Amino acid sequence: MNKIVKKNLSPYIALLFIILVVYLISGIGNKVNKLSYSEFQKNLKDNKVVELSISPNSEGSTYNIEGKLEGYDNNETFYVVAPLSDDTLNYINEMQEKNNFTLDVSADPASSSLMKFIFNILPYILLGGLLLWFFNKQVSNNNKSMDFGKSRAKLQEDKNKVTFKDVAGLSEEKEELEELIEFLKDPKKFTKMGARIPKGVLLVGQPGTGKTLLAKAVAGEANAPFYFISGSDFVELFVGIGASRVRDMFRQAKQTAPCLIFIDEIDAVGRQRGTGLGGGHDEREQTLNQLLTEMDGFGRNEGIIIIAATNRPDVLDPALLRPGRFDRQITVSLPDAKGREEILEVHARDKILAKDVKLSNIAKRTVGFSGADLENLLNEAALLAVRRGKNEITMSEIDEAQDRVIAGPAKKSRKYTEHEKKVVAYHEAGHAVVGIKLDGANDVQKITIIPRGMAGGYNLMLPKEETYMSTKKELLESISGFLGGRVSEELVFNEVTTGAHNDFERATKIARSMVTEYGMSSLGPVQLEHQESSVFLGRDYNKSRNFSDAVALEIDEEVRKIISEQYEITKKIISKNRDLLDLIANALIEYETLTKEQIDYLVEHGKMPEEEVKEESTLKELKEKAKELGIKGYSKLNKEELEKEIKNYKKD
Repeated sequence: MNKIVKKNLSPYIALLFIILVVYLISGIGNKVNKLSYSEFQKNLKDNKVVELSISPNSEGSTYNIEGKLEGYDNNETFYVVAPLSDDTLNYINEMQEKNNFTLDVSADPASSSLMKFIFNILPYILLGGLLLWFFNKQVSNNNKSMDFGKSRAKLQEDKNKVTFKDVAGLSEEKEELEELIEFLKDPKKFTKMGARIPKGVLLVGQPGTGKTLLAKAVAGEANAPFYFISGSDFVELFVGIGASRVRDMFRQAKQTAPCLIFIDEIDAVGRQRGTGLGGGHDEREQTLNQLLTEMDGFGRNEGIIIIAATNRPDVLDPALLRPGRFDRQITVSLPDAKGREEILEVHARDKILAKDVKLSNIAKRTVGFSGADLENLLNEAALLAVRRGKNEITMSEIDEAQDRVIAGPAKKSRKYTEHEKKVVAYHEAGHAVVGIKLDGANDVQKITIIPRGMAGGYNLMLPKEETYMSTKKELLESISGFLGGRVSEELVFNEVTTGAHNDFERATKIARSMVTEYGMSSLGPVQLEHQESSVFLGRDYNKSRNFSDAVALEIDEEVRKIISEQYEITKKIISKNRDLLDLIANALIEYETLTKEQIDYLVEHGKMPEEEVKEESTLKELKEKAKELGIKGYSKLNKEELEKEIKNYKKD
């Protein structure tokens, strides 16, 4: 705020300084008395002269005499023109010797002219220049305050260049954009064949998938001018400003064609017109109309390629998506396991990883992560390593970072009662048992009963394999996996808690989609609900109902039937595997967190890896003790038999 005040006051301070200089130079307030030569001589004789300054004028015909008399104020002087002769100087010298006043004689006319220029003319020149600068500054400030219609698009600098080497996991998307790069490098190659390069490319995908990074890489690879702007930069309070900025942006781009224009979040300005709800804004519609005209209207924009990005293509105006404008749509999807590994390799370049950290394993455990999520994962792991005073990033930090990204930091200060801890342990163990016993259920990658975010426990469940479609069997078994926690609570404690509310939400969503969208119920292969194209009515009104109230009742009954049947199936699975449920739950109570490797080991061996190592160490000690005592056949005895033999030997 202080900087803004100083900036606003600076012109006025400069103006005050100019006025002060003018006051001093022009002698405003000084009194000059013009005397005749005879009056001057009389004052010399009467010894009234205090000081005197003599200089010849530029013409060399007279003397200019200035000085002070007795009784004069500080700002009062006199001025006399005297004949240019030796008699005049001799007379003044005689009076000076007699009366002893201050005398200054300049006998060089050239020197006098120079001094006169310096003291009398040069200040006015400087003053005029200062005034000219001041007024130019004011005019330029006024112009800046009126540049609403200027484009806000910025030209990317070379130091920020990004290439395809910096973009990982988007192989198909990069291939689609190769044509744009070739066109920008050699346009004649296409025009010779009569081919027209797409005027616009729309990048569609979820947030964080790399749409903006991909656009930067295209500009870096093509080594062409790259203008970037956000869709919200066009929208202003005043109607018509956005359209003016669009015109100015294309005018600048034409001067540097061939070039690229990147519009990020184009849905801010490209929403459907005429909706009447939430989208009827004259400024936005005029801006969109101007953009449509510039892209494909009567005028031609040769060599200008527009790349736009959005994660909401459903709200864009159809005129914006027709051929001739955004000719090509490229969907930037979430990366698969191979793509995630490549992205992790890019973001791990400047990080110190431990030798046991394998990026391929991390990629398999991060299903559904975008490129931005993976970057955040490694960054959080690096921060944790520094916080713990380590010299490298280990799997411990990466596991904790993944939990932070998904569910938030652990609530270590939140304490369970013993009963609550046991309930949460059995709840999470129920999910694990169903995941282990059903092929179609999600595989449990990690279980913890340490509270995170709003959840009392955290269960990382991922599909056993990444697929692009799901069978009815897999969906039903996924529902069973979500119901495992509630079933476990009911069987073990004969009561239920509120901990399964999120499980029910996800299970019900799958069941309703099976009935209304996938045609996987007794109602038949009919789509009863679908996403409505009108996006301005709010999320609660997004689904379109194509059924009567009677069918609505049948849908509710089918959903309830699916949930109830899977609940009974889940109850049978957990009842049949009660020993496994107790084993996992007790391990959770003791260790609080179990990884997939520990769960698999626990299922196979019936104990934790640490317990087996401990038992092997104890068995080795017992065998050494039996050997010292001379017990025969000690090598074939187990732990319990050795303890019994050693105990009996000591009694004997």
